[in-house]
Amino acid sequence: MILAGLTACSGSLTKSPDSSSVTVTPPKPVSVDGLTGHDLISFDIYAEGDVVHAVFAAATTKPKQPYIAYLRSDDGGQHWMSPVSIGQHADSTLESSAGNEIQIAASGDDLLAIWQVTGEIPGMGPLQSIYSVDGGAHWQKGANPTGAETDQSHPDLIADNRGRFHLVWLDDRDENGYQGLRYARSSNAGESWELAQTIDESSCSCCWNRVLIGPDQQVNVLYRDMEPRDMALAQSNDGGKNWQRVSTVGEFNWAFDGCPHNGGGLAWAGERLQALAWTGEESKAGLYHLFSSDDGKTWSSPQAMGGESLAFHSDIAGKDNGHVLAIWDARGADGSTVMISESFDNGEHWTASHQISTPGSSASFPRLLATSNGWLAMWVEQKSGATKQWMSVVLQ
Repeated sequence: MILAGLTACSGSLTKSPDSSSVTVTPPKPVSVDGLTGHDLISFDIYAEGDVVHAVFAAATTKPKQPYIAYLRSDDGGQHWMSPVSIGQHADSTLESSAGNEIQIAASGDDLLAIWQVTGEIPGMGPLQSIYSVDGGAHWQKGANPTGAETDQSHPDLIADNRGRFHLVWLDDRDENGYQGLRYARSSNAGESWELAQTIDESSCSCCWNRVLIGPDQQVNVLYRDMEPRDMALAQSNDGGKNWQRVSTVGEFNWAFDGCPHNGGGLAWAGERLQALAWTGEESKAGLYHLFSSDDGKTWSSPQAMGGESLAFHSDIAGKDNGHVLAIWDARGADGSTVMISESFDNGEHWTASHQISTPGSSASFPRLLATSNGWLAMWVEQKSGATKQWMSVVLQ
């Protein structure tokens, strides 16, 4: 039964007869008990067919002690169950925020949520895991992926078809002066962890990562490398036991000694691996789409996304028929807007972009999921003087 307290989303995306343009209707905010009237701090979404799992953090009167809750939708995000509070299981205050989001993944009734808590140094801290084995009705504290209290940030999480949860994040455990890309796996929804290891000992320290399970259950990780600051793909073909860096995703050769605070997007569509990568390289700065037909070993020439807009944070999703959607926020003088574009030929060509965020509001950090019946887009939006809202559109 769908319970009160959460409004259905009214946005829609409809393919025109010539498959060359889309029609978008305005979205509505997600209205959830514990979120309405409070700033949205962080969120994540995860799809299993038409079931969508979500987790969010909303500000309260206590600094860094937000309301953290789990939500579930059984119809692709059109309606949602009442939230289940899970923040009370954390050891400390929350450090996760936009770009360093809390995370959720699911395998049947097994659910796992991850976020960063405050450690000995304010603004830094280890990862906290919370898990459920009854579909989200009850939750309990899990284990830290390494057992260490070092600064662990920018996690991403996914489950494979064997019910194993794969986690990647950034930390500085090697004490080499750099953050590195790390990995661990859990076979019991986060109660314990195994195979904790370094994938790349020198990576950018401020950009989110994307982990994706391939058609043959290979584990792929898209992350921003250190030198140059281009996106890279690492891959494991044995369930996370061994890793190798297989390619650079967009060879822009961006030399930059700083933090761009921007990761990428990664998805499968048809028989191709699809990626979005942002670069700040002079004369090339912007968001680009690339695809790979050989499991990420080589990539197509980068195709600029967003036209003349300053496309920045992005996400991508795809389906087996080669239908691909890309979403991003575009920066402007009056704030940023959320834009979307689609490809019907496996990423070869893209429609003109359309704004799906509310006119007159500043919108950012969009996420995108493919569901059984369509797509779900969510982002953070704020009007002048108002709180940060969680916006949602079901696209069909």
